[in-house]
Amino acid sequence: MRKYYIPLLSLLGVLMGSAQDIDLTQELYESYGDFKEPALNERRIKHADLQPLLAKFGTMDDFTVTKVGESIGGRSLSLVSIGKGETDVFLWSQMHGDEPTATQAIFDILNFLASDAQTQEKKELLSKVKLHFLPMLNPDGAELFQRRNLLGVDINRDALRLQSPESKTLKRVRDSLDADYGFNLHDQSTYYNAERTEKPATISYLAPAFNYEKDVSEKRGDAMKIIVFMNNIIQKYAPGQVGRYNDAFEPRAFGDNIQKWGTSTILIESGGYPNDVEKQEIRKLNYVSILSAIYTIANESFRDIPLQAYEEIPENDRKLFDLKIIGATYALNGERYIIDLGIQRLEVDYKDHDDFWYSSRVIDQGDLSTYYGYETLVADGHTIVPGKVYPKTMANMTELGQLNIVEVLKNGFAYVRMENIPTEKTSIETPLHLLGKSQQQPEFMLEPGKNPTFFLEQGGQLRYAVINGFLLDLSMDATTLKTKFAAAKGNGMIYR
Repeated sequence: MRKYYIPLLSLLGVLMGSAQDIDLTQELYESYGDFKEPALNERRIKHADLQPLLAKFGTMDDFTVTKVGESIGGRSLSLVSIGKGETDVFLWSQMHGDEPTATQAIFDILNFLASDAQTQEKKELLSKVKLHFLPMLNPDGAELFQRRNLLGVDINRDALRLQSPESKTLKRVRDSLDADYGFNLHDQSTYYNAERTEKPATISYLAPAFNYEKDVSEKRGDAMKIIVFMNNIIQKYAPGQVGRYNDAFEPRAFGDNIQKWGTSTILIESGGYPNDVEKQEIRKLNYVSILSAIYTIANESFRDIPLQAYEEIPENDRKLFDLKIIGATYALNGERYIIDLGIQRLEVDYKDHDDFWYSSRVIDQGDLSTYYGYETLVADGHTIVPGKVYPKTMANMTELGQLNIVEVLKNGFAYVRMENIPTEKTSIETPLHLLGKSQQQPEFMLEPGKNPTFFLEQGGQLRYAVINGFLLDLSMDATTLKTKFAAAKGNGMIYR
């Protein structure tokens, strides 16, 4: 790993708003590539992907890697520790198997701690704190890229009964460390937004309540202050893209109980970021903000932050679509109506759960003026037109690849028949839908739950195509259209 030296005491000045060292936080952000773990570049990581990395840290003098338990499926749960300080900081991730962003960031942080950036400041940091990382608490869920474990239990609702071995491990480790600070690391839906704004809630925070009255103890107050500290960092790189969870007490949840058991607990949820399908920019934000939080804990520089600043963070809302179309004309039963459409691109895993394709749906329609979109089209004066079936049946995928896709779309064709669709294919990378030789075209009807495939016509000319929820500007040339579709990880559907 390339050497990189960061003056960390100066960095703390930046994080608290020091004008003279304003560039150093940016330097940490920009140097991230030196520490990003390249073996974990996509979201659907699995237990086996972590084992060589854990083994690597297990050979390093400053690190201790300990097996602390097993999942229901017999997969090991490991704790990575570094530091000699009296303040214990415990970070755990992926108790929901399909929430891997912070797991990736943990290994980036470990790379930073293991790097040659051994300044006096870092040594001082590790003399004040001892860090403990439990990545991928639910490896069986990660294997299937699902929220729950093999028992079908949401581990984050098993803090009282402790029926799952993963839950027992988390409780036992927390208790053995008697951790002063805890970071409960999750992913949330990409459709959350910061309240009353079009901004996605890229990062959301919560200092969980420990009782129904939502009392603020010293420990919970510390968590609130650290969250304000982290929010100030995120605002530099994703302005307006931070939300705050409602703090209603959930007596079964681990975060609420760990707060109750005396650990100052911070919930971090990684949401959405424009054009970041694999959440790699959000991963970087986790790295920068968590690492910075560790420094403020070590130096206790967060203590002067006013508690009321926590309440000033906008609450989470859930009013985002992948695509929002405003004011399109829709003809039905001889009448013409003006409607908005809210479309989400829903992920469907392949059989081995290492990748996915989209099966998009209309989620809502009508007056959506209080909702927002990652992508928004104002379609005033545009009429929704159903797609047609291309008149020639394709023999195979090679022949399909020879079609001039832009010309096909400009002529209103959204479906192509194929003589023999390869049995292993569940989707195609082309912005068209495939129909089996005798398969009927899906009936066109705009309603929630239906796949969004249609054209938008203006002045007798097709201006836009919506194929499986992806908006295509038909004024683009073929290369630009294909590039945009591929960058969005777009796909057509297969109807056999």
